[in-house]
Amino acid sequence: MRRVEHIMGLPITLHTPHGESGEVVFELLREADRRFSPFRPDSEVCRGEHSPELKEILALCAEYERDTGGAFRARLPGRPLDPCGVVKGWAVQRAADALRATGVRDFCLNAGGDVVAAGEPEPGRPWSIGIRHPDLAHEVCAVFEVRDRAVATSGTYERGHHIIDGRTGRPVHDLVSLTVIADDLTVADGTSTAAFAMGRDGIEWAAARPGCEVFAVDTERRVYRSTGTITV
Repeated sequence: MRRVEHIMGLPITLHTPHGESGEVVFELLREADRRFSPFRPDSEVCRGEHSPELKEILALCAEYERDTGGAFRARLPGRPLDPCGVVKGWAVQRAADALRATGVRDFCLNAGGDVVAAGEPEPGRPWSIGIRHPDLAHEVCAVFEVRDRAVATSGTYERGHHIIDGRTGRPVHDLVSLTVIADDLTVADGTSTAAFAMGRDGIEWAAARPGCEVFAVDTERRVYRSTGTITV
């Protein structure tokens, strides 16, 4: 079973090799979009309401801001609150956890390139997660073979130089993509976004985070990678 919906401004794809529909995933992601999108005037973020869940998200934002020396910021000067750098990974991980709680053990949940890969697509074979080549849209530059892990990529090839270094207020220009593999997508997505905001220095910072592997490409097309599950 492969199901696709457009939520949070992204294509959300759920692949369940044993045919489960996974409706809980899409329900939770639609709810997260309604509640935490900075682009919906009736969301909690825009109304300034701080539910326990939003407090958890903002605490993660504050942690990354502290740990990156201010490179990552959910609120840039002159701009409204935007916790998107944390919300997507947090929401998708919660949806994956809810799916597991229903008894589904094998699935791949892909939210615009950020992935939770659980179990196996078939016995004895891991999930293969490809990372788009920075120059060739229909090619991959790396493949991760994973079981029960999460993969998140921040980059410029889809949305341009949209990630801002909060220390300077300017877009990051010395990286093309930075991918993090971790045990859950909350960590992988937040770490990849925060590290990208640091520029090239963020590669080493992300690789030093507990449980994180890193694959990155800079603007000179130099490749940096951790040892482990990455093949190029």
